[in-house]
Amino acid sequence: MTKITLGISGMSCANCAARIEKTLAVEEGVGSAVVNFAMSELNISFNPTIISEKQIVSRVAELGYAAVDLRDSTAVQEESLRSQRNWFIFSMLAALPIMLTMGLHSNRAVMQLNLLLATLLQFSAGLTYYHGAWSALKSRSSNMDTLVALGTSAAYFYSLAAYFGLLGSETTVFFETSAMLIAFIRLGKYLEARARGKAGEALKKLLQLQADNATLINENGELEVPVSTIKVGDLLLVRAGDSIPVDGEVIDGGGAVNESMITGESLPVLKKTGDSVSGATINTNGVMRIRATRIGEETLLSQIVRMVREAQGDKAPIQKFADTVSAWFVPFVMLVSVTTFTVWYTLLSADFLTAFRFAIAVLVIACPCAMGLATPTAIMVGSGISLKRGILVKKGSALEIISRINVLLLDKTGTLTRGEPEMTDLIPVTRSVDPVKLMECLATAEAYSTHPLAQAALAAAEEAGIEPGQADNFEERGGFGVTCLYGGFQLAVGNKRLMDELGIALTPLESRVAELTAAGKSLVYIAAGNALVGVSAFADIVKPSSAQAVTDLKKLGIKTCMITGDNEAVAAIVASQVGVDTFQAGVMPEHKSDLVKEYQSRSMIVGMVGDGINDAPALAQADIGIAIGAGTDVAKETGDIVLMRSDLTDVVRAITIGRGTLSKIKQNLFWALFYNILGIPIAAGLLSKYGLYLKPEYAGLAMAFSSVSVVLNSLFLRQIEKKL
Repeated sequence: MTKITLGISGMSCANCAARIEKTLAVEEGVGSAVVNFAMSELNISFNPTIISEKQIVSRVAELGYAAVDLRDSTAVQEESLRSQRNWFIFSMLAALPIMLTMGLHSNRAVMQLNLLLATLLQFSAGLTYYHGAWSALKSRSSNMDTLVALGTSAAYFYSLAAYFGLLGSETTVFFETSAMLIAFIRLGKYLEARARGKAGEALKKLLQLQADNATLINENGELEVPVSTIKVGDLLLVRAGDSIPVDGEVIDGGGAVNESMITGESLPVLKKTGDSVSGATINTNGVMRIRATRIGEETLLSQIVRMVREAQGDKAPIQKFADTVSAWFVPFVMLVSVTTFTVWYTLLSADFLTAFRFAIAVLVIACPCAMGLATPTAIMVGSGISLKRGILVKKGSALEIISRINVLLLDKTGTLTRGEPEMTDLIPVTRSVDPVKLMECLATAEAYSTHPLAQAALAAAEEAGIEPGQADNFEERGGFGVTCLYGGFQLAVGNKRLMDELGIALTPLESRVAELTAAGKSLVYIAAGNALVGVSAFADIVKPSSAQAVTDLKKLGIKTCMITGDNEAVAAIVASQVGVDTFQAGVMPEHKSDLVKEYQSRSMIVGMVGDGINDAPALAQADIGIAIGAGTDVAKETGDIVLMRSDLTDVVRAITIGRGTLSKIKQNLFWALFYNILGIPIAAGLLSKYGLYLKPEYAGLAMAFSSVSVVLNSLFLRQIEKKL
């Protein structure tokens, strides 16, 4: 299946999105089709051997909408916003004279001007509602355009008939109703489009980070070229202040690189020869040459953008409720409108004009848009906040699910701990042994070994500024250690089995060895000649943030359980250090998913945090999988959420953002429903005897602002950033 995202223009409400989804879903060769009404985008998977992208675009066009390549989508959205603004200004300028002369119906010249302006508005600024209503009607459905077209047409054509005396000489003309309706609805649509644009700002800012040009180094020297022409393997020059054009490897030079767009970490990261760099990050100082390793759609930035777009297009479970209500909303409103007119005109004996105006008000105050925008706008803002923190949400539904988790399973190695051994202790056998010389001997013996403990020893020596010496007769024995000749002595560096084989007594350090072993540390002995000279201890160190993260998770009411393949003793030590509620030791990777199922069988919503490789089955089985420390392979991770910083506190942030997002969704849905439950009865005149009623034009204004209020409420979610 091929997955693509297309920009969609011409949608007026959630019913339009639902109509596109339903139509495409039944097309042969289409796997899934999801329309994000808030983003005006279509995410579709299809079999290109059965149906082509061109055919999909054509099918969308038949429904009355335009589908464009996502690369052109931003430009189309900007043009649409300008168009909305210009139509609003035009509508208001045309409606103002009508509004200001409402009381001069007896003046023939004024009425002629009003007729001219109302007609101009109805069939220019109001024409889009006819197009939308007609497209919906052809596919046997309805949308917001249907309600607006019916409401404005009823007011306009009634006034037109009254103007020409077809309804009697005393009939009132009210061209201001249709004119003001169109102007106010245009205002609401413009403000809604602006607010929706702000909701998607995080992704737009990310896209703006992409460099347009790069400095290519070839046999002719330096050449400024478009980024699109760069190939894998090309050498590029990146100066201080430049945006790194593509993913690459530093070949020469170096500098401090601002990677905040990836990790959310504001402090620049020093890059040197051999380090990898990501496209769109910024070289803050220094000059470097890099070799391009990933270009185009394969770069980290492109992976992140694709992931965020898919997340914002994904539907949260709570959205199903809104979709169900929206599907029946317009027909229900039309029925209420007809009922309103019938009750007022026949049962309550009101005059025709009063009943007619109440019926129009019902049509135009009802707003399916607010229901359609309630979930996606909140998810857009929530995923945008996450993105700034280096938390990549791969599915919009993940923000809802993570807010509900009861228990969080935490992999030990690489999640709670650093994931690689570090030397924690270097103990000489007696005070007469120089610690510096002891470290030199250890580094010399381990210099040619690739064992993780050997690499950790070399890293410790480098940090201490100690260089390995030059050894002879180097021999590495798997499962034992290393022997070599150095300084006239035979050095032996390895485990207890190697020492026993060489007949080297460990008695002098027996008590210290017992302490280190009890602490769950791995030991490497150092012997010179036939005597023990020291011992080094190694451990997978707990990350500094792990204990605080576990504490914060408990404050959120979430049970924590550490799972590891290590033995019981090591697991107990780490569990004690970080403060988890419980732990499971000796768990093989293939059995971690069984533990997830066990918790799920207790009716718990389970989150799993792991490195995304050996934890993949458990991440997939969990209700919400969180892959930590994904690096540049973010698109390959199994998790629903990917943490770029390998920092467990980001799990706490993700849960906080998820809870805030779900809260906003619920608020949006409540106010959208409450607005219609309250607004429709008022528009129908049920409270008119108390002096509370709405003219159709003001009902239209109220409808327009209901959508705006939902989007603005979603934008208030940004306040949660202060708590992160």
